Amino acid sequence: MNALLYCLVVVIWGTTWIAIFLQQGSVPAPVSIFWRFALATLVIMTTLMVLRRLRPLARRDHLFCLLQGGCVFGFNFWCFYSAAAWINTGLESVIFSMAVLFNAINSFLFFGNRPPARVYLAAVLGLCGIVALFWHDLLATDMSSTLLMGIGLSALGTLGFSMGNMISLRHQRNGLETMTTNAWAMLYGTLIMGTIALIRGDDFTPDWTLSYLGALFYLALFGSVIGFGAYFTLVGRIGASKAAYSTLLFPLVALTISTLYEGYVWHLNAVCGLGLILLGNLVMFTRPEKWFAGRRWREKQA
Repeated sequence: MNALLYCLVVVIWGTTWIAIFLQQGSVPAPVSIFWRFALATLVIMTTLMVLRRLRPLARRDHLFCLLQGGCVFGFNFWCFYSAAAWINTGLESVIFSMAVLFNAINSFLFFGNRPPARVYLAAVLGLCGIVALFWHDLLATDMSSTLLMGIGLSALGTLGFSMGNMISLRHQRNGLETMTTNAWAMLYGTLIMGTIALIRGDDFTPDWTLSYLGALFYLALFGSVIGFGAYFTLVGRIGASKAAYSTLLFPLVALTISTLYEGYVWHLNAVCGLGLILLGNLVMFTRPEKWFAGRRWREKQA
């Protein structure tokens, strides 16, 4: 069961970037995000109410759900949708995989969880990987403003996602059910994006093409309802740290599909950059100091 949930998270969240790319066009990003989470919220809320699992929350908890919704189901996706117009979705997914580094830093800042020494090594590997990954694009575009804007928005969206994770951690420490807080946060995120679209004067009419509607339903039902449901269920079964390993495979899935459908060209620097990023994440979560300790123990036994 755990393996099935793990595969669902990797495959679904590793491919949602392609669906985001398919939604690029005449529909403004806030409107696309609004319809995605409006549909997802309807499904989640209905399911929880039918199963009688939608728990009541205190007013203060609703406030934090509002903040979480803005970070996880609004602000960060607005950044990702906007960045998709300037950089390909595979590279966007790679930047998102750096969320584990943001989480480590924010856990220290907000909860006093001092990161071990391996976190600093992982951060250096990850940053070097990002530079190497984008090196060809940076040279080819002579540091164009659009490329830098895409990179910056993706990083900003990843930071927003990490902040939402910190709020979710606050919920769990207070004994609140994840699915209930997630459902309310998704509702508030939908309302926030709808309000932004209204203020901007955006047209709420979706694109009635098959590609746009297909992407919308995939993002709402699979990317949001099933994806988040599988991920949080996995967190409950094996723990948050082990569940976070799934992010290591998102770039591989996204870049593979990006190669097939978007014409992404693999250069040596991109391969090296991806390797450094994945190595940085491995150093972060697999505790290499235990490898060497185990090796020394085996040598003594020999």
